[in-house]
Amino acid sequence: MQLVGQYDSPYTRRVAISLTLLRIDFEQLPLSLFSDFEAVKAINPLVRIPALILENGEVLLDSAAILDYLDEQAGNSNALIPTSGKQRRTALQIIAIATGAIDKAMAINYERNQRPEDKIHTPWIERLSTQLASALTYLDNLPQSPWLMGKSLSQADITTASMLGYIKLYSPDLLPTGQYKNLYKLSRACEALPAFKACLPIPENLGGDLAVAVAAVQRLQNITK
Repeated sequence: MQLVGQYDSPYTRRVAISLTLLRIDFEQLPLSLFSDFEAVKAINPLVRIPALILENGEVLLDSAAILDYLDEQAGNSNALIPTSGKQRRTALQIIAIATGAIDKAMAINYERNQRPEDKIHTPWIERLSTQLASALTYLDNLPQSPWLMGKSLSQADITTASMLGYIKLYSPDLLPTGQYKNLYKLSRACEALPAFKACLPIPENLGGDLAVAVAAVQRLQNITK
């Protein structure tokens, strides 16, 4: 299998971590949406990552669809999302809020850093920030015992931690020190796991000043705040 995408994408990273935890062998194909546009387009007509190229050449698109396939391959006893009932609904709700938070954080990052300064719409950033803070507060108030779904690590933890890692990489001011203490706890626990360490973004892929990128990856690892 080949996983298309770089690990600074929280969607690609959550798939990579899941593959690693499920002990499914894969090769990363670290294509960038910017520098490798045509190569990504040849794999996904929407030019989005991640994509998973199966051994038979079939291509799976969208991280949710890929994760559903991986759980199917793993079997009910090893699946990272509960297979039925209230536990499944709870996990899917947590994941929906965490992925929604990813989308808001990405939109903030784009508005701040990709648009010309005279085109930046501050009220839009404020609205996105309010939505993101609401999602983070909801997730921070969830019990951890020690994980979000109980005694076992699940996709709810993986996706939430991947979301937090993205914010730490690109918009750390959105996670003020002293707020979201439970989310920081979850992030520390997840980033200490071998599967998370195996799927760290490479500073060179973040662009910009290398020293700044190295510091960003350290923030993600909770080495610095």
